[in-house]
Amino acid sequence: MIHENQKGSVVVAGLGPGRDDWICPSVQKAIDQATDVVGYGPYVSRVPAREGLTLHATDNRVELERARHALEMAASGHRVVVVSSGDPGVFAMASALFEALEEGEPLWRSLDVEILPGVTAMLAAAARLGAPLGHDFCAINLSDNLKPFSLIEKRVSLSVEADFAMAFYNPRSKARPHQFEKILDLLKTQTKGDRLISFARAVSTAQEHIKTVPLSEATPDMADMRTVVIVGSSLTRQISGTDFVYTPRSTPHLAEVE
Repeated sequence: MIHENQKGSVVVAGLGPGRDDWICPSVQKAIDQATDVVGYGPYVSRVPAREGLTLHATDNRVELERARHALEMAASGHRVVVVSSGDPGVFAMASALFEALEEGEPLWRSLDVEILPGVTAMLAAAARLGAPLGHDFCAINLSDNLKPFSLIEKRVSLSVEADFAMAFYNPRSKARPHQFEKILDLLKTQTKGDRLISFARAVSTAQEHIKTVPLSEATPDMADMRTVVIVGSSLTRQISGTDFVYTPRSTPHLAEVE
């Protein structure tokens, strides 16, 4: 029940990659105290229904509308939790919430707003693999829904030049079936092709599947929207006789690096 003059709040929370025991306790506490949970349908469905809680499931491409709705409800005294998978600050709802806050009603800026972290997909995948992100790395979203694909290609190319390990989000979808192929071709052209590439699909769920191959053996159909792709640096290696992949914490002089 919402009481008159009750001050509302917005919490943007990460549910992690899938496993319930990978949800941070602070996130679970916020959900337990919420009057409303807002988010993309599959993520909202992970929150159990209970008395006093209203679930607001929406489509995947309405982030700003979802954020405005959350702020409007909070301005009316609701305790709102906006849920994302993984971490809300990594290609997710935290940025959309602040964009709506900056452009929206001045009243919204007086609301209590909190961002609660979660286990983002690349960290879950890296933990399953071993330590492929053990040294300098970058994360790149391969979707061109919000930026031109030429910019994605430039960022990948420069990351190879800088010898980062790379984590790719949203590598390949039904609407974008050919772009990941272009990225693989770019990587193969700029490296020797023996660099390790790992495909981590649906980590921590019953559908989990992980595979590591040399870049020369990678094909586009190894990835989909539930896959995080981790490309090693020139120093990343797999321990013989195991599935463990890691990147050493030290790096030689740049002249010695591919």
